[in-house]
Amino acid sequence: MTLFSTVGLFIALSLLIALVLAVIAILPWLRASRTQNKPVDNQLLDINIAVFRERLAELKTDKDTGTIDETHYQNQKLELERQLLDAQREVTPMVAPGIKSRLILVVWVPVLSAMAYLMVGDRTPVFDLWASEDKVGQVADDLLTGKIDQPPAWAIEDGTQLISAMQTNVYRHAHDPNRWMRLSELFLSLEATESAIESLSRAYRLSPDNEEIATTYAQISFFANKGQLDANSRRVLQDVLAKSPNHEGAQMLMAMGEARSSNFEEAQGWIKRLRGNIAAKPGDHSQALASLDELSANVRAQQQQASEGVEVTIKINANLLPLVKADDVLFVAIRDVNGGPPFAAKRLPISVIKQGEAVISLSDLDAMMPERTLKSARDEKVQLAVIARISHSGTASAESGDLSGNPVVISADQDQANVEINQQIP
Repeated sequence: MTLFSTVGLFIALSLLIALVLAVIAILPWLRASRTQNKPVDNQLLDINIAVFRERLAELKTDKDTGTIDETHYQNQKLELERQLLDAQREVTPMVAPGIKSRLILVVWVPVLSAMAYLMVGDRTPVFDLWASEDKVGQVADDLLTGKIDQPPAWAIEDGTQLISAMQTNVYRHAHDPNRWMRLSELFLSLEATESAIESLSRAYRLSPDNEEIATTYAQISFFANKGQLDANSRRVLQDVLAKSPNHEGAQMLMAMGEARSSNFEEAQGWIKRLRGNIAAKPGDHSQALASLDELSANVRAQQQQASEGVEVTIKINANLLPLVKADDVLFVAIRDVNGGPPFAAKRLPISVIKQGEAVISLSDLDAMMPERTLKSARDEKVQLAVIARISHSGTASAESGDLSGNPVVISADQDQANVEINQQIP
C-alpha cells in the first residue's frame, strides 16, 4: 500500500468517525428539550445499585434466618455501602452538551485522533498491563479452585490487586460454595474475621450438607464470639451431628461450647462420646486420649469454681418486655458497693432470657482481672452489689434507652441474688 493510499484511508476513517460523533452529538440536542429537567440514568450506576440491593437482601435474609447476627449484618452492610460509594464516587447525571461542545467534538476529534496515531506508535506497555492483569486473574482462579495452595511471589508483591481479583472471581461465580470457602481463608489470613464469617455463611447457605464448610463456619463463629456457642453455631453443629453422629470436630466444639456456657455435665457427656469414638479406632491414639482427659479435668475444675459463685435470677418487668429487641445484649456483673471494676461479669445474648426470666451463674470463671475475683472479695468480707442491664447497642457503658434494675446488695458469702429489670434509663 502506498503512502497516499494510506493517508487516504486514514482520512476516510477520520471522516467516518466525525460523522458518527456528529450523530452522537446531535441526537442528545434533539432530545434536550424533553430531558432538560430529567437527568439520564447512568447504566453503570444502575448495575451497581442492583448488585448492592441484591447483596443487601441476601444479608437481611441471613440475619432473619439466624445465619449471621446483628453485628455481622451491620458490619457487612456498612462495607457494601462503602464499596458502592467508592465505585460510584464520580458518577453524575448525563447532561446534553451545548452547541459549542458539539462543534469542538466534531471538528477536533479527527485531528486529535491523527495526532494520537502519530505520537503513540508503541502500545506495548498497554498490552503488558493487560497481560499482567490476566495473570493475576488466573492466579486468583487457581487459588479459588484449589489448583494451587500458595500464590507465586510476584503475585503477592501487589496483594491489593490479588485480593481484588479473588473477590471479583468469587462474585462472578457466586453460586460456587467452594470459592466462598477459600475466600474466607484469605480473609482469615488477613485477620478480617467479620468478612471471613460472611463468606462462610454464603458458602454454608449454598451447601449446607458440606460438613467441612459447616464445621469451619461454626468454629470461626465460635472463636469470634469469644468462645460462646451462640444459637446459630449450635444449630449448625447439631445439623452436622444429626447426619454424622461421630463427627469428631463437631463433638469437640460442642464440648468446648457447653463448658464455656457453664453446662458442665453436657460438656463432660460430649467429651465421653468423643473419647469413646477415638478409642474405638485402630492405631495408637494415646496422645489424643490424654488431651481429652486433661480437658475433662479442666472442666471439673471449672465446675468446682462455678459452684462457689453466685446464682443470679433475673426477671424483666412485664411492662418492659415490649421494649426488648431480638439483638439486645444482657450485662450481669458483681462489684463492690463502693465502686471499682467488677469482680465478675458476663455479656450474654438476650436469647438467654426465656419468658422474661433467666438464671445466670457468676463466679471466678467470669473474673475480668486475675487478682480481682469473688474469692478475694469474700476473703476481705467485701459487701457486694449485683447489677443487670439490657443494652440496645451492645456496649458496656449504660446508654439512654437501656433497661436496668436497681443494684441488689448481698454479703460476701451469699451465693444467690434476685434482680428485677424494671426501669428504662432516660
